[in-house]
Amino acid sequence: MISKLTPRLGYFLGFLTCGLLLAYALYLQHYELQDPCPLCIFQRVAFMVVGIFFLIGAVHGPKRAGVYVYSTLQFLAAGVGAAIATRHVWLQHLPKDKVPECGPGLSYILDRFPLSQALDKVFRGSGECAEVGWTFLHLSIAEWSLVCFVGLAILAIVVAVVASKRAKDR
Repeated sequence: MISKLTPRLGYFLGFLTCGLLLAYALYLQHYELQDPCPLCIFQRVAFMVVGIFFLIGAVHGPKRAGVYVYSTLQFLAAGVGAAIATRHVWLQHLPKDKVPECGPGLSYILDRFPLSQALDKVFRGSGECAEVGWTFLHLSIAEWSLVCFVGLAILAIVVAVVASKRAKDR
């Protein structure tokens, strides 16, 4: 299967994965009434950025050098998303007495504070970020997001490695 993976196909699969994850997040929000916390929203933004990089790569269908550029951008964006998800998972696993108090919503924070202070407040987390409202196979949404970001980063590397191997074989 991996030997048949072209950059365009790999990038399309990455884009499709991001799109499905975002669609499921919207389903959970609107039909299962799982309101996203600020860290959840930032993870969604990270999935959007990763998905856009995968889409651009799929549409462009780059050669070897372009594959390295796109795969690097995808890997870095997925890494940022994984870092956000890791922070979220950490907050969820804090002892109850160490969980920060619930704070204002993301829109209030972004309206009232400069961006650097707003980001600092969001990444410190709040009580709502520590709540686990949904699980699948004993993993929370944040834990699944972390798994997915790592998987997308690996996909970006695999596409670059396969493209490099194909270029050497020619």
